[in-house]
Amino acid sequence: MEKFADEALIEVSSGSGGNGCVAFRREKYVPRGGPSGGDGGRGGDVLFTIRRNLRTLAHLRYKHTFKAENGRDGEGSGRYGRNGGDVIIPLPPGSLLKNGDTGELVRDFGAHPGDFVFLKGGNGGWGNIHFKSPVNQAPRKALPGQPGTSVRLRVELRLMADIGLVGFPNAGKSSLLNHFTNARPKIAPYPFTTKIPNLGVLSFGSFRGDSPDSRDIILADIPGLIEGASGGAGLGIQFLKHISRTGALAFLIDLSDDKYLDAFDILRGELAAFSPELVKKQRIILGTKTDIETSAGRVEELRAKYPDEQIRGISVFSGDGLAELAPELARLAGTGEPEGNLAEESFEPAEYAGLPGDRDE
Repeated sequence: MEKFADEALIEVSSGSGGNGCVAFRREKYVPRGGPSGGDGGRGGDVLFTIRRNLRTLAHLRYKHTFKAENGRDGEGSGRYGRNGGDVIIPLPPGSLLKNGDTGELVRDFGAHPGDFVFLKGGNGGWGNIHFKSPVNQAPRKALPGQPGTSVRLRVELRLMADIGLVGFPNAGKSSLLNHFTNARPKIAPYPFTTKIPNLGVLSFGSFRGDSPDSRDIILADIPGLIEGASGGAGLGIQFLKHISRTGALAFLIDLSDDKYLDAFDILRGELAAFSPELVKKQRIILGTKTDIETSAGRVEELRAKYPDEQIRGISVFSGDGLAELAPELARLAGTGEPEGNLAEESFEPAEYAGLPGDRDE
């Protein structure tokens, strides 16, 4: 079963405050010692926190209700009730919180990644110790704790990645992710093998002997788009929203496809139809499968058609262009060029278990 989940409907409740206590001091030699009822404890809060090691909402798939602890009641001898424990709900970076009934945006953790106290617990009630006065030396009044609050929330995930890999099915996205990272997405020689977004971390420390100043780049393999995806066709429509949370885009064009010259325009058009902001992102065009004989010369044809675009030819199978691509991805991600020239360093392509015809989604 797939463990990726990008939406969840949950109900969260803050804790109720404890009740105040009505009690009186009674000791052997102090028979009329006055009120001694303590206050109730405060109810627990509902907090959301961002955990960078989380990449999906799968942990919310089976648990839909989160309730903070109620405060304890006050006791005699002036003892205050214990405060209720908070409930802390971890979320992946880039999550959205929306009101489950109205759809109103509550919190965008992409813009505000810090911890968020969503619901405050109810205050504890006063014990009768607070109601003593010159005219009422033995008050029998205490206040109940304030009730907690319950709210239904819709949590949506928009993946946070430095670079999103965009392309038609079988363009080579999963193979590229597999080569640079340990994501190990499913790879097969038929379209739509990728049905969920896959994330991987490209660590430049691994290319330089794990130096202390290594930098990581998060790559996102988005399921393949087809023409009309922005209108609901194919598998891509439900994942186009993830592309909006990537810092830059890498368009993968299958050079073995005879329609390779039209692919970029179609992909760019689908992204623009979904959100005009997507086509404004920094990008690079990667012509894939340069090892295939029919792809010879097609990278230059792409460059001639798009002289203002950054275009590179690569082959995961043969390793063509991959050493030069790593620093390009670093610059594209905005991390700056890693120290040293990676293109000049020893760079062995990851072992590709399969036949030359085995291509990814």
